[in-house]
Amino acid sequence: MKKAAIIGMVILTSFIQVKAQNDGISKFFSKYENDMDYTVVNITGRMFGMFTNFEGDTPEDKELINAISKLTGLKILTRDDVENGHTLYKEALSIIPQKEYDELMTIRDQDKNMRFLIKEKAGKISELIMIIGGDHEFFIMSIIGEIDLKQISRLSKAMDIDGLDKLNNLEDKTH
Repeated sequence: MKKAAIIGMVILTSFIQVKAQNDGISKFFSKYENDMDYTVVNITGRMFGMFTNFEGDTPEDKELINAISKLTGLKILTRDDVENGHTLYKEALSIIPQKEYDELMTIRDQDKNMRFLIKEKAGKISELIMIIGGDHEFFIMSIIGEIDLKQISRLSKAMDIDGLDKLNNLEDKTH
């Protein structure tokens, strides 16, 4: 009986921790998504799942369709004419539990900061976060699912998502 109670508590604690991690990012999105000055994109897993109905012409197309079908969500929040992009960047970073994410890359120049973070477990990437804060821009994106960084870069080209093309320069850090 004691053993079952302990196992139940461990499972419940794990569930609460996972939910809390997602809640931080969700709260950040919720805080700004109704502000009409921001552009909001939210693509559900069901939409990504629809890609399994398509057939690719080339092996690369089939590979990309397979990668897309493994995604369960994409959220983007962006604003181009913001005066506090650096402040929003710092705020977004502050809500992300740093011990749960690995940093892939940071780019900083005179007017912009960019950071890529991943959540990885057992060699599989389950979330990719990209945050950009600049003098007059802010962008945050969260991709959830079974993520292949090389395919995400191809997807970014197809969807014309600036910044994700930088993933071409990364070596797969999961191997």
